[in-house]
Amino acid sequence: MFIDLRSDTVTQPSAEMRTAMAQADVGDDVYGDDPTVNALQAEAARLSGKDAALFLPTGTQANLVALLSHCQRGEEYIVGQQAHNYKYEAGGAAVLGSIQPQPIDADPDGTLPLNKVAAAIKPDDIHFAKTRLLSLENTIGGKVLPLEYLQRAWQFTREHNLALHVDGARIFNAAVALNVPLKTLTQYCDTFTICLSKGLGAPVGSLLCGSEEFIQRANRWRKMTGGGMRQAGILAAAGLYALEHNVERLKEDHDNAKWLEQQLSHIGLEIVEPGAQTNVLYVRQSPELGAKLGPWMREQGVLISSGPVTRLLTHLNVSRQDLQKVVTLWQTFLQQHT
Repeated sequence: MFIDLRSDTVTQPSAEMRTAMAQADVGDDVYGDDPTVNALQAEAARLSGKDAALFLPTGTQANLVALLSHCQRGEEYIVGQQAHNYKYEAGGAAVLGSIQPQPIDADPDGTLPLNKVAAAIKPDDIHFAKTRLLSLENTIGGKVLPLEYLQRAWQFTREHNLALHVDGARIFNAAVALNVPLKTLTQYCDTFTICLSKGLGAPVGSLLCGSEEFIQRANRWRKMTGGGMRQAGILAAAGLYALEHNVERLKEDHDNAKWLEQQLSHIGLEIVEPGAQTNVLYVRQSPELGAKLGPWMREQGVLISSGPVTRLLTHLNVSRQDLQKVVTLWQTFLQQHT
């Protein structure tokens, strides 16, 4: 059994979650008849303070459907250069929606400077794509967007007649790190996503939350992009279990990331931007060591995405004892290769 620190997407459903899936009541979700999907969507809406939610197979599709629902062909969204729905989702909004991304550089804390956002908004002129949406990500690179910034961004978008979407793949990590309910964060956006298959431990699924009218529009886009599922309650049951049992325990992942950061610092490794806020940690090393580390660790039963900057993620399937083994192995690796 490998110790897998490549991502929190590698989490496995627990025995209890599998039991919930096996026992789920199901129906045809395209008809709106799956009671477990309906229950999951209702719970997400309740937790977030939004009117409605929509269950989708993946986070990429949830973001794509959000962008397609907010923007028409020839319109644009402003987004961070490193944002997932700009850089890591295959250009779906541009390819499938003819929606133009306008990326800008984020500040070191992950926020998009609102003066730069303002400068990127296009004039109402036939030469330009019409700026329709500001898209943020929370968390981004493991960083939590400050609550005060979310308030300012919300007010900014109201003043500039923009919608505000949040890629909230790890938004529960942000809520737990700030020790606030989810709705404290989501009151400052029009729409947002939740990924159920990362730290929350479900095998599949994401949610898109927003107003009733928006979710009705998104449901059409979900169907058009191939996300309409049938007896999806088997998957939704895992999401319900995750929301009921796996949110507060995210703090364990955060504590483990902080502990791992301290231990790796003690053995002489350089931590990129010390002070892990959630479950994501970055370690800088030479390209030579980075190239050797991954294969060497794999031989020892540890999976990491190594390189000049190695990203490590803690999650529910990695214990403190596992992390102690990783630290010991890394120290041995350094002794053998430096």
